[in-house]
Amino acid sequence: MSSPSHLFASGVLVALLMATASAQQDDQPLVLDPDVSFDQDFGFDDDLFNAFGDEEDSGPDWLDDFTVRISQQFFGQANNHSVDLAPGFSFPREAELENNRLGINVRYQNAFAPGWLLQASGQARFYWNDDYEYEANHGRIDVEYRINEFFLQRSFGNESVKVGNQTVVWGETVGNSVLDVINHIEFRDLTIIDIEDARRNQFMVVWDHFGEGSTWSTFLNLYPEFNPAPVRGSPFFFEPPFNLPDYVRGDDRFFEIGTQWRKSLELTDISFMAAYLYENQLRYEDPIDGMGNAIPKKNDFVLLGFSANRAIGRLLLNFDLAFSHDVLADSFNIPGTAALASPLDLKKDRIGTSFGFEYAVDNEQSVSLGIQAQKVLDEDEGLLPGQTLVNEGLFGSWLVRYSNTLLNSDLTLSSTLQGDLEGDSLLAMLGVDYTLNDNWSVNAQIISITANSGSPLLFFDEDLRLGATISYAF
Repeated sequence: MSSPSHLFASGVLVALLMATASAQQDDQPLVLDPDVSFDQDFGFDDDLFNAFGDEEDSGPDWLDDFTVRISQQFFGQANNHSVDLAPGFSFPREAELENNRLGINVRYQNAFAPGWLLQASGQARFYWNDDYEYEANHGRIDVEYRINEFFLQRSFGNESVKVGNQTVVWGETVGNSVLDVINHIEFRDLTIIDIEDARRNQFMVVWDHFGEGSTWSTFLNLYPEFNPAPVRGSPFFFEPPFNLPDYVRGDDRFFEIGTQWRKSLELTDISFMAAYLYENQLRYEDPIDGMGNAIPKKNDFVLLGFSANRAIGRLLLNFDLAFSHDVLADSFNIPGTAALASPLDLKKDRIGTSFGFEYAVDNEQSVSLGIQAQKVLDEDEGLLPGQTLVNEGLFGSWLVRYSNTLLNSDLTLSSTLQGDLEGDSLLAMLGVDYTLNDNWSVNAQIISITANSGSPLLFFDEDLRLGATISYAF
């Protein structure tokens, strides 16, 4: 059966990703948290780069194509308590700082010639004392660098071709779509994080054809990647029986391909899509000799999907439908999960739907609801007596979000409630974002988790998590 890390991490990850993700349909950066939102034009100070030009020049024009955000975050578990995991057995949960890190995010976008666009983004993270990455690095400051987006786009006539690191997002339901399974995800923190720390870009070729009222979009991924195992020290990390390595490709060549047709009607959009994919989450088996690393196994499947939206005044209705053929019966397309030595190495079909609405109360307030439900088809077929699936019957989650913008958009108050369909868990989040001036902003969050014995969130029951981020953008 699935390991404890599979159960614990999957539930928490659904709660946090679903509580913060916003599935967008364009090529703009996807943002979970204002920590790295590049939707604004921060610009550069006119005098900042004068040294590169003459006295009358405010700096090279190409510098205007950069946006930079520097942020310092603190986040941790705030209350001492214990969790009753089983009769007579409790696990102590101590208040501790988990995140103490400096982040630098840089984005470059330049339409350098008619029909040409170059877009790139990257990040660096510095992990200070008391951050779990610092502890995992044997008490030394740890530094990470990563290129996120890096693609070249050529547009001509009704065609557009993009080559390089990029993201493909399908689905209409905000933050809770069954169709957003293309790009793999890394999630290592039990906090509200920026999307560039979560959804990972992959090297793809994407072709778009723009017709009259409709669009064809096709992607080819020649180097599919997988969700990495949890990082040691992370709240998601639970010691597995064997080390969980990355997938070793060797001479194994494989690819992903998918296409989407989107039609715009009056007040309505509909989409049909099909893809040949690999499940983002690897399945791990025990090593043959009982020693060394676990053996990672990949699994390919076929995805057929449909999505639609309908605008009714200030109300936008969303609907997604996904049929997955030959997925692993007990798998989750969720980062931070791992299944070891499962006797249920069965492939089955799965159907899922997500639906909800977005409602603009007024120009400052909005509320949204998203419900996701999935079911494995013919779940009893192939099971031996006494065997059961982790995902029996109908399983899924619901998500409610509310946002209120005040003080001429300088202050944003937000709240999120997320739970599972069985009513076994509830995650509540309150957030405050305040813009001090054109450069400085602060963010604070409170997260509360409650769960009962039927939920994989049980380990985090009664957690109260507090965090703050201060950012400087230019």
